[in-house]
Amino acid sequence: MSSKAIRICLRHLCLLTIPFLWACDDEIDLTVSSADPIINIDAWINDKPETQRIYLTFTQDYFENNSLPPVVRGAKVTVTDDEGNIYEFTEESNNVNGAYSWQPGKGGKLGNVGKSYTLNVVYNGETFTATSVMKRVPPVDSLTLSYQEGQGMMDDSYRAEFWATDPSGKGDSYWIRAYKNGQLLNKASEVTTAYDAGTSSGSGFDGVTFISPIRIGINANDFDEDDRPESPLANGDSIYVEIHSINLVSFNYLAEVVSQADRMGGISELFTSAPLANVSTNIVNSNPNGSLVVGFFNVAAVSGLGKKFYF
Repeated sequence: MSSKAIRICLRHLCLLTIPFLWACDDEIDLTVSSADPIINIDAWINDKPETQRIYLTFTQDYFENNSLPPVVRGAKVTVTDDEGNIYEFTEESNNVNGAYSWQPGKGGKLGNVGKSYTLNVVYNGETFTATSVMKRVPPVDSLTLSYQEGQGMMDDSYRAEFWATDPSGKGDSYWIRAYKNGQLLNKASEVTTAYDAGTSSGSGFDGVTFISPIRIGINANDFDEDDRPESPLANGDSIYVEIHSINLVSFNYLAEVVSQADRMGGISELFTSAPLANVSTNIVNSNPNGSLVVGFFNVAAVSGLGKKFYF
């Protein structure tokens, strides 16, 4: 692919010795090289009794964000457990987003806590593999409502809080996912993970109730047109929270994703932030000299609870 010229408009204020300010525009033409597409395997599956999907797409250039990534067609995708049971993921007929799916039978599900699972993707003569162990997950005990009185420019606000207890024994890690009125809260600032009952391996919270920053991390992070925080909940809103058990490598992967996605933005990125780079992956090409691959594979046990709030 040919390189592209990306035009960036820099806006700044020019201050002279007289007390006047005015805006100035400078145009800088940057030539940004294109990169060859890499296969991306998005394989986050779980033990919920519903259709499980693995997504296969190709990467695209950073500035090519006006369309969905190209999908990978014709791949063979399987997940095998440590007892030899094979779960075959078939390409969906209307494959517009790279989905390969597996449908459980009546009353069935994929996975059991403590078992190891191997992902195997065969495409274009190459084989990509990864392994994941399904870890334990605590139940969600309850959801409660908290109120914070407004101060200064801050309005009154209501927010949800979930309650759960990390089981004793260090080394558990989780991805807490929340849905507000049926919509997944998936902005980078809304991604909540936990190591045991704390936020990191060094926090020292094990076998206790999840700490407050995690419990309230299930709320939307929205701002109004004046850039003021909005109340996470309005009367009649519903919240559904899930705890997904994840491996430590998955915990670290999500931390990298948030670091890359939740950035300052603007021209300051050129001077103040670490350069963008592909995050780590636990998926490998069986041929060390073969094509590169990105993405991640995790098999999770899931607990969940929902509630509609009235106040």
